[in-house]
Amino acid sequence: MKKRKIPMRKSVVSGEMFPKKELLRIARSKEGVVSIDPTGKAPGRGAYLAIEPKEAQAAWDKKVFDRVLETKIPDAFYQELLDYVTHQKARKELFANE
Repeated sequence: MKKRKIPMRKSVVSGEMFPKKELLRIARSKEGVVSIDPTGKAPGRGAYLAIEPKEAQAAWDKKVFDRVLETKIPDAFYQELLDYVTHQKARKELFANE
């Protein structure tokens, strides 16, 4: 059986390459609306972040997505992102044992 290729993406905070499924996509639409894209399929420009609370906090401190997505992003979005990443990490650890 042929081995499938695993798509890789780079985290904009750490610069490390990860399999696409292990990253969270942040998308900016043509209208300039920035949102968390858990499916990875929303239209628009995307940037990837590892599902680590430390990386989300570093992105907030350095305003990484403001620069990468070329738009002004409010602190409320970064707080939502940090909460989402913390929750996803906890879920991943909880269900890893099964």
